[in-house]
Amino acid sequence: MSRRPTDQRGSGSVLALALIGFLLFVGLALSGCVALVVDHRRAQSAADLAALAGAAADGCDAADRIARANHALLVDCVRDGPDAVVRVSVASRPWLGWEVSLTAQARAGPG
Repeated sequence: MSRRPTDQRGSGSVLALALIGFLLFVGLALSGCVALVVDHRRAQSAADLAALAGAAADGCDAADRIARANHALLVDCVRDGPDAVVRVSVASRPWLGWEVSLTAQARAGPG
């Protein structure tokens, strides 16, 4: 009884399809991570600008205006002498139905 060799035609296509699926999954996961990093940088930028405005102008009112202008919500604002310490929150862009609130804190003053 002799065995015939099994036919391997098409196995490369299955492997290529699996590899493409894996690469798409990794690309999608990385795009979500990059979006979170970008949104956190946006929150930090809004906090920095709000702290500068709070220290230079009329305090927390200016910090709130600047935070809103940068699409952020002023969570906390404390005047510490001539310095201003602010914390802002930014909603991340929805990704696969998942949304997170990112916060950032900054301190600014004359010295």
